[in-house]
Amino acid sequence: MPTAKTGMPGGKLVRFEHGLPAALVAIDGTWRRDCVVQDISQSGATLTVGAINGLQLTEFFLLFSSIGVAYRRCEMAWVNGDQLGVSFISQTRGKKPSRRADPDQFL
Repeated sequence: MPTAKTGMPGGKLVRFEHGLPAALVAIDGTWRRDCVVQDISQSGATLTVGAINGLQLTEFFLLFSSIGVAYRRCEMAWVNGDQLGVSFISQTRGKKPSRRADPDQFL
């Protein structure tokens, strides 16, 4: 079972009967590979990918939309043949606090 392989805790695991088309994209945009999402949870996913030889998979984006509005930042958890397990990187990790002005401070 993919969640046991990745060692990712909890959350509901959603399996797609026919897979969900998606794409892996480098953080700097230098490469892109089509993939199919087999299952997904709040903490990660199992993907079927073609050739990944030579790609830097330490950190990348998983795009769910062709125009890039639905994506998650990922890191590779495991590889087994054409299957790739990814862990989602939390948006709050290393994020600086917002410096937006408080609208009430000017009243």
